[in-house]
Amino acid sequence: MESFMIKNFNEMLNMVKENEVKKTVVIAAAQTDTAIEAAVLAKSENLAESILVGDKNSIEDIIKKQFPEYEGRFQIVDTGKDLNKACAQSVSLIRENAGQIILKGKADTALLLKAVLDKENGLRTGEVISDVLAYESPERVLLMTDGGINLYPDLNEKISIVKNAVKVAHALGNPMPKVALLAAVEVVNPKMQCTLDASVIAKMNHRNQIAQCIIDGPLAFDNAINMDAAKMKGIDSPVAGQADILVVPNIEAGNIFGKCLTYYCQWRVAHVVMGTKAPILIASRADNAETKMLCMAMGALSAN
Repeated sequence: MESFMIKNFNEMLNMVKENEVKKTVVIAAAQTDTAIEAAVLAKSENLAESILVGDKNSIEDIIKKQFPEYEGRFQIVDTGKDLNKACAQSVSLIRENAGQIILKGKADTALLLKAVLDKENGLRTGEVISDVLAYESPERVLLMTDGGINLYPDLNEKISIVKNAVKVAHALGNPMPKVALLAAVEVVNPKMQCTLDASVIAKMNHRNQIAQCIIDGPLAFDNAINMDAAKMKGIDSPVAGQADILVVPNIEAGNIFGKCLTYYCQWRVAHVVMGTKAPILIASRADNAETKMLCMAMGALSAN
């Protein structure tokens, strides 16, 4: 039984379009072609408005040369070429409720997160932040976390990572997502910490300490997504073979797994950082405008 209500990213875009009140995305250091093109796409598709923060001369030059029909249609906040200032100003706009989402432009991820996590002027909530990625498979949308923020999360951090991903699944229309805690094996092995963590988190879910989702683990990858593999190994689980969220044990597993899906499988991807006062979009500077636009749509739903 499939529990995800959206089967592809087009359905996600339609969900955003149906919202009467459009979100505003603040683009930190927006003076890049793809960031501005993403803003244009989001505006033309009626997904979101954008505030462009950064070097005003460069931003206006890109718009004039590539998108002349959009001259004068975006609010531009001039911070010059100083990327630190652009990030700080973007966070400030969120704190002032001028926008609800931040998209990384030319700035490095570390630079943006430094401003986001600033103790005095940032967007901290006291929660663990984590990157939730959505992949568009031929059958449905599958979530994976955390492949971009937490290096070697401990038990408490993994609990927060799960909760962040569940919030995103809810935003994408899945009221009871099935969460698979991945490991190399599907049995608890005292020598493998990730299997011990998985068994504890699964038990917490069984006792309703982690609610609004169904969790099982440890599960090997094949058992998590393939029902036949799970049956062959005699795994009786409400998650096995039909996981909606895949929780990887560390950043290496998530990074390698995610790039395999992107480059070998050619699956489209969108992702959002959760755990702060506003969704943070840290799409790679090498990502195309469509990917950044999809991240904006995912962020718009997650900001509700």
